[in-house]
Amino acid sequence: MPIDPMYPKSFASDNHAGVHPTILEAISAANVGDAPAYGDDTWTSTFEEKIKETFGPTAEGFAVLNGAGANMVGLALMLGRYDAIICADSAHIATHEAGASERLLGVKLMTVPTEDGKLRPADIKSRLDGLGNHHVSQPAVVSITQTTELGTTYSPAEIAAIAEVTHEAGLRLHLDGARLANAAAFLNCDLKAVTTDAGVDVFGFGGTKNGALAAEAVVVLDPSLAHAVPFLRRQSLQLASKMRFISAQLSALLTNDLWRQNASHANAMATRLATGLADVPGVSLAHPVQSNAVFATLPPTVAEPLRRRYLFHYWDEAAGTVRWMTAFDTTPEHVDDFLDDIHKAAAT
Repeated sequence: MPIDPMYPKSFASDNHAGVHPTILEAISAANVGDAPAYGDDTWTSTFEEKIKETFGPTAEGFAVLNGAGANMVGLALMLGRYDAIICADSAHIATHEAGASERLLGVKLMTVPTEDGKLRPADIKSRLDGLGNHHVSQPAVVSITQTTELGTTYSPAEIAAIAEVTHEAGLRLHLDGARLANAAAFLNCDLKAVTTDAGVDVFGFGGTKNGALAAEAVVVLDPSLAHAVPFLRRQSLQLASKMRFISAQLSALLTNDLWRQNASHANAMATRLATGLADVPGVSLAHPVQSNAVFATLPPTVAEPLRRRYLFHYWDEAAGTVRWMTAFDTTPEHVDDFLDDIHKAAAT
């Protein structure tokens, strides 16, 4: 639909936000003189050390260009030609990556319906009946999303329970961490608690949604898998020639907990928005607010006037559910102005 060209702050996606000033400074600092390509530079060495400091001495970090690429490289490490991935039916790899897992990895997705986007141990067990049966694809990986596509968050204990069932069955655990920082900020824990300590084998560490410019990473916690990443990253078109500019951004996020500052602020703005909806007639929350996402259900008579002024998307148009996202640069004034317009739309 047409949008006012002078629309205010976007609430459609944290991808719409700009780049954090500290990260821009890191890019600028890396933009001095020449440096070896493809990761043979000091910025990438620093990033790799910061990954070990953050996630443990056996963690290996590999910079990539985007979140979908991080998923494809990370999953490819653990899959054979006849294998399958168990995931929630709302998982990003199942809904918003244009069939990349099926097309590029050649594997089957065994999806599980969930109300809140979160897998439980019982969900995983329900997909294990075909293990050893040569007539069916073999589940080899469980993939969870943190935070989920519905904005909900797995606790460290929930991930650990999933890891236990996964490993007992001989499978490996992958975590799509495009918004991992938002989850850790919501849980008030460090990044290691929801990855290394919880039993994850491979995960993506998202930077783009947390103030970076096209900067993501694949982090491998199982030492037996890391040797294959350089080859798969190159084969998957995720090896950047001027990698120093990606590595510098990721290092900046991992310095002085900038990742937490950005994520905590985005989460706080989502909470402010959700709290402000409490007295709006006809508007309700569709899911708990546990990150920087607000899922609200509202009548079309409220949604449509707002969409002519603000940029956001329907999540479930039939149900009237929209998704509003906040970012590191969303201000209280942005939220309050938006809430004021929501109230006005509801009143008319």
